[in-house]
Amino acid sequence: MSRIKFTTSREAADLIEDGSLIGTCGFLLTGAAEEVWLEMENRWKETGKPKNIGVMWASGVGDGGDVRGLNHICYEGLLTKVIGGHYGLIKKMNNLVIENKVQAYNFPQGVMCQMFRDMAAGKPGTISRVGLGTFVDPDFQGGKINDVTKEDIVQKISINGEDILFYKAQKLDYAIIRGTEADENGNISLRKEALTLESLAVAMAARNAGGKVIVQVEKIVKNGTIPPKDVKIPGILVDVVAVVKDMKNHMQTAGTQYNEDFISATGVFKEVEKDFPLDERKITARRCALEITRNDNVLNYGIGVPESVAAVLKEEGVDHLFTASVEPGIVGGIAQGGKDFGSAIAPQAIIDEPYQFDFYDGGGIDVTFLGMAQCDPHGNLNVSKFGTRLAGCGGFIDISQNAKTVVFCGSFTAGGLEVEAVDGRLVIHKEGKSKKFINKVDQITFNGEYESRKGGRKIFYITERALFQLLPEGLTLMEIAPGVDLEKDVLGQMEFAPRIADNLKTMESFIFNAGLMGLKDRL
Repeated sequence: MSRIKFTTSREAADLIEDGSLIGTCGFLLTGAAEEVWLEMENRWKETGKPKNIGVMWASGVGDGGDVRGLNHICYEGLLTKVIGGHYGLIKKMNNLVIENKVQAYNFPQGVMCQMFRDMAAGKPGTISRVGLGTFVDPDFQGGKINDVTKEDIVQKISINGEDILFYKAQKLDYAIIRGTEADENGNISLRKEALTLESLAVAMAARNAGGKVIVQVEKIVKNGTIPPKDVKIPGILVDVVAVVKDMKNHMQTAGTQYNEDFISATGVFKEVEKDFPLDERKITARRCALEITRNDNVLNYGIGVPESVAAVLKEEGVDHLFTASVEPGIVGGIAQGGKDFGSAIAPQAIIDEPYQFDFYDGGGIDVTFLGMAQCDPHGNLNVSKFGTRLAGCGGFIDISQNAKTVVFCGSFTAGGLEVEAVDGRLVIHKEGKSKKFINKVDQITFNGEYESRKGGRKIFYITERALFQLLPEGLTLMEIAPGVDLEKDVLGQMEFAPRIADNLKTMESFIFNAGLMGLKDRL
C-alpha cells in the first residue's frame, strides 16, 4: 500500500503545526496551491491555529488584490516571518510588514529559487553576486524590509579576493505546492500547469530537511497512467496529496481557468486586435526598440512599458527574429500580460525557474527591457519600495545585474502626463504630477555606481523625451526628443542636473510619426 496520504485541502491545512516554516511556489496564482491556503485561512478563523508560522517564496503568490494567494494567511498571530522575492501582489502582507507585525526579508527572485535548490542539496547556503550594491547587500539593509527584522540571513564574504553574497539556508518544515494529477504512489505531473517553477526544488528542500510535502492536485489517477518523463515531482518526495474540491481554486493562471495554448507549441489561437496609440508608452517603446541589433537573440521584458516594446517589434514585423524569455521559465512564444503574466501562447519551452535564472545569471539575456520608477544622480533605481508601499524586487535585480544590455524604460514624469506626437516631434500638453528623476531614491534596487564599474555592458534609461546612458563618468543625457525644450521640459522636471553629452543628439523624428519606423530594414 502507498504511504501517501490522500486528503481534502482542509485536512491538509489541519496538518500544519505552530511555528512551522513553509516553502511554497506561485507566479501570481500560476502553480499556487490556492485551496490549501484558503483552508488555512478558514482553520485560523475557526480555531486560531496554526500560530506563528513562517513562509518562504520566490515570486509573488497573489493576484494584486487582497483575497487570493498568500493573502489568505496574512493575519497577525498566524504569520510571524516571511522571506519573499515579491510582495506587490499580496496586498494584505504589505500592512503586516510596514506595521512591523512580522519579520520580513526581500531577496532577488532568482536567488530565492536557487536557495531552495541548494537547501535541497543540504548546502549551508547560496553564494551569488546577485544583490551586491543593492538594498539586499549587508552594506545597506541586508534584505531586511522593516524595523522588527533583526537576524542577518545574508552575509558578504570574500572568495578569491572578490566580494560575494552568502544567503543562509533555511530549514523547511513543510512544502505546499501544486500539480495537475497524482497517481496512487504520489507521483505528480504538472501536465496542465502553465509553469513548472521551482516546485521540485521546494519539495526536495522540505523532504531532505525532514519536513512534509503537501501537493494540491486536480485528481488521482491509476499507477502507470503518468509517463515517467512527465512525473515532475516523484512520489518519494510526497507525503500528502490534497484533491481540490472547487476548480476555481485551481486556475491555470490568476486570470484564466484553463487555456491549452499556454502549454501547447502549436499555438492554435486568434489574437484580439488591440488599440496601440502613439502615446508616451509607444513612443518610449519605439526608442527602446532601436537599441536592439540583429546580433541580439534572447530578449527579456518586464511588465508595463516593457510590454509595449514587444508590441512594437510585432507591429514592425521583426518579432520573429528574436526569442523572448520570461523569468519563471518561459522560452519563446507570445508572452502574456495582466493576470496571465508569466505564461505565454505557444511557448517553445517551459523550464524550471532555477535553471532559467542560472541562464540569466551567466549572461544569457542579450537585451532586457525593465520598468523605471525612481532614478537619482548616480543612476541608482528604485522599483521595490515607495514610502509605505512595498513592491519587492522580484527578478529585477537578477536580470538588471546580468543582462548584456539593460534598457530601463518609462515615462519621464508620473501621474497625469499627457503628450502627443505631431509631425515628427513631441508636444507636452500636461506634465505629470510626480518627478521620477529625484535626488535620492527610497531604496536601491539597482546601483548605478556599482554597475558602471563592471564595464562591458550597455545601460540605458529611456523615456518619451530623453535618453540617458550610464557611462563610467556617470549618468549622461545623450538624446532629447524633437520639439521639447531642454531647460523647461527636461532639466526643469528633474531634481538634479545630469551630466550632458557634448554631442547631445535629437531623437529620430520617425519615432514621432504615425506608421511604421522601418525597423525591419534597419535590422
